[in-house]
Amino acid sequence: MTLYLAESAGLLDLSLSFVAEVIAFLVMILLLGRFVYPRVIAAAEVRQRLISEQLERAELARQEAEDRLKQAELRLQDARGQAAEVLEGAGRSAEQLRAQLRQRADEEARRIVESARRDIEVEREKAIDSVRGQVADLVVAATEKVVGQTLDDGRHRKLIEDAIAQVGADSRN
Repeated sequence: MTLYLAESAGLLDLSLSFVAEVIAFLVMILLLGRFVYPRVIAAAEVRQRLISEQLERAELARQEAEDRLKQAELRLQDARGQAAEVLEGAGRSAEQLRAQLRQRADEEARRIVESARRDIEVEREKAIDSVRGQVADLVVAATEKVVGQTLDDGRHRKLIEDAIAQVGADSRN
């Protein structure tokens, strides 16, 4: 029954056209295998080589980028170190300036105190001289009243010097 179906449908027709088609198919496969397939394989190999080269270049570019990144990080660390050194130097400079200003202020204060002491000493001497003059006048007046007469200049000076010496000695004790 299979033959009948194949014969009536024309499925199993073994005519010369079938044989020619099979031969043409085999010749085409041989021609494709001989001329086209090697070119396709060569083109695929070239394309594969290009892709490998591009991948290698991409890998090299990635490594170079990583190296640049590392170098940039090192430069950044150096810059941070330099900034820290600058800040430290500025701190030391500020401390030195502070110490210098403190020393100058201390020297100025000492100079002012010394000047004030000298002024006080000068004023003290003036006050002592003034008191001596007043004491001398009082001694002369008291002496005139006690003695009842005016002393000559030599005796007058002698009495004044003795009185001042005695008042100075009493004030020290």
